Amino acid sequence: MPVLRKRRLWAGVAMAALALSFAGTGQASAADTNNAKNAGFESGLTNWTCTAGSGTTVSSPVHSGSSALKGTPAGQDNAQCTQSVAVKPNSTYTLSAWVQGGYSYLGVTGTGTTDVSTWTPDTSSWKQLSTTFTTGASTTSVSVYTHGWYGQAAYYADDISVYGPDGGGGGDPAPTVPAAPTGVSVSSTTSSSVSLAWSTVSGATGYNVYRNGTKITAVTGTSATVTGLAASTSYSFQVTATNSAGESGKSATVTGTTTATGGNGGGSLPKHAVTGYWQNFNNGATVQKLSAVSSQYDIIAVAFADATTTPGAVSFTLDSAGLGGYTVDQFKADIAAKHAAGKKVVISIGGQNGTISVSDSASAANFANSVYSLMQTYGFDGVDIDLENGINATYMTQALRSLSSKAGSSLVITMAPQTIDMQSTSNAYFQTALNIKDILTVVNMQYYNSGTMLGCDGKVYGQGSVDFITALACIQLQGGLAPSQVGLGLPASTSAAGSGYVSPSIVNNALDCLTAGTNCGTFKPSKTYPDLRGAMTWSTNWDASAGSSWSNSVGAHVHALL
Repeated sequence: MPVLRKRRLWAGVAMAALALSFAGTGQASAADTNNAKNAGFESGLTNWTCTAGSGTTVSSPVHSGSSALKGTPAGQDNAQCTQSVAVKPNSTYTLSAWVQGGYSYLGVTGTGTTDVSTWTPDTSSWKQLSTTFTTGASTTSVSVYTHGWYGQAAYYADDISVYGPDGGGGGDPAPTVPAAPTGVSVSSTTSSSVSLAWSTVSGATGYNVYRNGTKITAVTGTSATVTGLAASTSYSFQVTATNSAGESGKSATVTGTTTATGGNGGGSLPKHAVTGYWQNFNNGATVQKLSAVSSQYDIIAVAFADATTTPGAVSFTLDSAGLGGYTVDQFKADIAAKHAAGKKVVISIGGQNGTISVSDSASAANFANSVYSLMQTYGFDGVDIDLENGINATYMTQALRSLSSKAGSSLVITMAPQTIDMQSTSNAYFQTALNIKDILTVVNMQYYNSGTMLGCDGKVYGQGSVDFITALACIQLQGGLAPSQVGLGLPASTSAAGSGYVSPSIVNNALDCLTAGTNCGTFKPSKTYPDLRGAMTWSTNWDASAGSSWSNSVGAHVHALL
């Protein structure tokens, strides 16, 4: 939320995205080979040159083998690492690499025809980038490169391939078929899904998951969630490992049994709901007890839980002194009163002191256990994920499914990503939302403190307009979230955010445009979404400071939607 944390401006990234082109993977012939040398960085940076000492090799994370490249952008350096690769003239090659971490780019220059590149936003798990290029009549070498983005997080790259006719420069040996995965286990279940995990297989670039003997999905990481299952039903699962040499044999069979009843994304919420963040601190906005929060708010997110010294675990301490002597007993009683009025109260994870890292199974378990403990102690109905320093989709998914298995079908899970977090389904936030779609309540993206972003039509939109809200919401609606899982997050007043405030009438127009196709700007969605969940604001306190103008207008409008 804006009052506590710095925001990043991504206009340059969004504009740069328009200049990059994506291409499909070409078909190779039997004589084709990987012409890149030291493609897996097993020999350090041999054959590679990185700008300003920005590259190094690491032993973790790796996609395969024992090493990978780590490029760390700094200042005006984007951590570009290059290799000159021998190629044949008038030939087509497939350029690919596996990447993880910050914004990652892959490209080639000196082709003699059209130089190409591709990229991906930051990702918490390995993702393959791939494009094709054709050499000119006199081209015998090209320059292949990877790089990150200026001043952003480090990126990792591994298993780079320039696959096509042998250029005569020598390359890495061809891969062999990987071994069958081991350690396959069922990590969690719901009434409609089974989550699996297994150990990394050396040399594997992907994995296939089989249910009852039939392949149902392919993934690049060492976990998968199989959805669309019947309740109270047992299924058998096997996993194979794959790479360019072929597919391994199947793993040992494991059995997963779905539960009798599962999460329904929040229990008895109204079809259209309003979410508001309540501040557990005094920053100049109106100090409130929960009992004073407007009845227009259907979900109240208590901001914020705090990190502890235990990885992944969180705690909560009521700021009694800052809130005018508000006691824990009064706080608990007010939560109970909100419940009696049909409202939900969740604990928000994030904020200035909320840098929580859930990056392995242990921290995922700590997260789930600690949040569930807070739910039992205070009566919270669930959790809000408002982490702005990146999340690991694999282990946050694991944590939230574990929490769901403890809390049951009434669990409320909300998320408040930044606009950059929801530009692509490959982003960790978006991945997490899709991974838990069967237990997710709503994603209230923050349409402020953002700068310009791409809409679902590929055009660039600036914050502060109906078009910015509707064109970006369209990405989530077309990307796999149900309309009932999409909410519009806007600040309650000009004091509540650094930038991006719009009047309540603009919020209402955006709601009308998305649900009914009316009051749109220049962008109009290709279809309407009458089940859109509603809206969110930071915060109930800033709303109160502005005379409750936001909740009185937007709240009433949301609740009047058909």
